[in-house]
Amino acid sequence: MKRLAILALAAALAGSAYAQKSHHGVAVVKSVDAAKGTVMLAHEPISSLSWPAMTMKFIARDKKMLENLAVGRKVEFEFVQQDRDYVVTRLK
Repeated sequence: MKRLAILALAAALAGSAYAQKSHHGVAVVKSVDAAKGTVMLAHEPISSLSWPAMTMKFIARDKKMLENLAVGRKVEFEFVQQDRDYVVTRLK
C-alpha cells in the first residue's frame, strides 16, 4: 500500500511540475474582456503541447496586459497551465 501512495505522490508532483512549464505561441486576438481578465486567441500550433492550431480562451496573469490589446492584432505569447486554466504570462 505504501508503494501505491508513493507512486500517487510522484505522479502528482510530476503533474504540477509539468503544469508550470511555460509554452510559447503566436496568435491573432479574437476578443478581449479586460474586466474579466480573459482573451480569446486563435493560435498557431503549440509544439511543446502537440496542439494543433485552434481558438481558445486564456486568462491573463495581469489584467493590465490586456489594456491596449486590439482585436485582429497578431501577438506572441507565453502561458502556463494552472489546473484546468491556461494563463498568459507574457504578451508581445
